[in-house]
Amino acid sequence: MNNKQGLLVVVSSPSGGGKTTVIKKILETDPNNFIYSVSMTTRPKRAGETEGKDYFFVTLATFQEHIRSNDLIEYEKVHDWYYGTPKNALSAWIKQGKVVLLDLDVYGGLHLKQEYGNRCLLIFLKPPSLEELISRLRRRSTESDTQIKRRLERLPQEMALADKFDAIILNENLDQTVAQVIGLIAEKRKLK
Repeated sequence: MNNKQGLLVVVSSPSGGGKTTVIKKILETDPNNFIYSVSMTTRPKRAGETEGKDYFFVTLATFQEHIRSNDLIEYEKVHDWYYGTPKNALSAWIKQGKVVLLDLDVYGGLHLKQEYGNRCLLIFLKPPSLEELISRLRRRSTESDTQIKRRLERLPQEMALADKFDAIILNENLDQTVAQVIGLIAEKRKLK
């Protein structure tokens, strides 16, 4: 896959929509050409998460310093926490021909598309149903019912913006979703 210029691939979905799981599976298929862009966040680390692998966990003051220093290509406040994408490595990875996978909310994805244009592929993972989405959030066991309710309040906005993405995939079956995403990446790289 390394014969072309690199590509930024934003995988977005509502909370619990499966974007992190899909990205992890894709990384397993070809770790030499797929890179995961680790985001920075002010939210607390969840059980099983690793600093520098899942996120860069920072204080609000540190995050604000990165904003002031123009170190982030995009950032958003989502559910009381800030999330942002450090820009230092993105351009280098693109020049190296890597496919950079980013786990972003819809607004972060749209911002990246605005910045990188045709070098950015936006993929929205649509949950099979509201019931399944709620079930996935509950299975995480990381949020209270109040927090789940707050996440679901953002769902209409996210679904409304999905039409601005390059592709919408119904995320019902993990293997099929992964195959579809990889297919979209291959097609996009062929067209470039």
